[in-house]
Amino acid sequence: MPLFHATVIHPDRSITYRGTVDQHHLGDVRAVAALPSTPRHVIEHPRHPGSVFVLREDGDLEWYQPVRTAPAPSGARHRGKPALRREPGRTAAATVAVRDQGTLWIGHAIRCGDGVIGGPMDTPGNPPRVVHHTTESPAGGKYLEAVASYLIKVSAEPHLIYCPVTDRVGQFGPLHHSARALRNDGSRRTNREGRVCIQIEVLGRAATPWTAGWDPRDKPGWQRILTAIRSWDVPGLWPAGPPVTYPGGSAIRSRSVWQSKGGHFGHCHVPGNDHGDPGAIDAAAVLSAKVQPSPGCPSRQVSLAHVVAAARKDPPGPDGHRTHPAEVQTVENALVTEGLLEPRYADGSFGTKSIEAYAAWQRSEAGGSYRGGDADGTPGLDSLTRLGRRHGFTVIP
Repeated sequence: MPLFHATVIHPDRSITYRGTVDQHHLGDVRAVAALPSTPRHVIEHPRHPGSVFVLREDGDLEWYQPVRTAPAPSGARHRGKPALRREPGRTAAATVAVRDQGTLWIGHAIRCGDGVIGGPMDTPGNPPRVVHHTTESPAGGKYLEAVASYLIKVSAEPHLIYCPVTDRVGQFGPLHHSARALRNDGSRRTNREGRVCIQIEVLGRAATPWTAGWDPRDKPGWQRILTAIRSWDVPGLWPAGPPVTYPGGSAIRSRSVWQSKGGHFGHCHVPGNDHGDPGAIDAAAVLSAKVQPSPGCPSRQVSLAHVVAAARKDPPGPDGHRTHPAEVQTVENALVTEGLLEPRYADGSFGTKSIEAYAAWQRSEAGGSYRGGDADGTPGLDSLTRLGRRHGFTVIP
């Protein structure tokens, strides 16, 4: 009778090896997971027949590997000793951006794996794009951790993983490098197409669109994803059309559109791939990033002259110098929401960090796509008005 190595991969990436089990045990595992009331989900390994994963709502991932084809897992450790690697000086709460580039790491995202999934893009001169996937799994609980562990084990990591039930975000690698969730189109490496090719796996199933009953305005986690996407100037459109119904829909997989157009694509649109996800999601809702002022709350006013004066006087002044703190804080809070400024620097002082963040806003498409001296971090009427429209304040002279 076939035997299987039984391994549990925990959310902190530690591993527990439970020895070997027989075919009858694995059959019982499958039967239990098939019960409607059981928060477990079985997935077959896409490339190794007989190897089985079980996703669990508590975040653990069970892995059964045939003894005849795989050695006992090495590196097993006691639970509670995380194998997560962080870059020196990086904290999970920080949104990390690079000057003249977009956001690399999304603030407050759960780190999945060791942070290395791909490499530089093959065609950085081509437009930036986003690819939307679904995991074909349950959502809620801690399924995010279990699915993340599965994607790492099968070497199919996206950049981001998102749970629409809990609004939690996980990140596998920096957004300016490639992911590994697409197949090549012949010799063309689809994962490395464009300035960026940001890939998002959403917990859910293509046959039942995850956007049903989901309001992006109430989802700060999703808003952080959109902010990071906008920082790379990804157009807010679907060049191949919105994702189609699954099963039964017919999507366009045009090489010319994929290679020449920037914007949002479904996995169903990518040439060289045969998946139909993410299904008929609400394409408009997915891109909805408008921040609504609270009902009955009058619009705040920000004086352009005051914030310009602060941008000129605060940086050379003593540390923490504040020229017009209330209005500056309003602008800084908007930059934090856009993912361009770390919250700890939103203190009412228009210091060097705020200057850098505002310059990134000016360079972004939403901020006006300014370049050179027009994107020096000193607010102008147009860029500040654009920021105010998105964050509920009015600009006055």
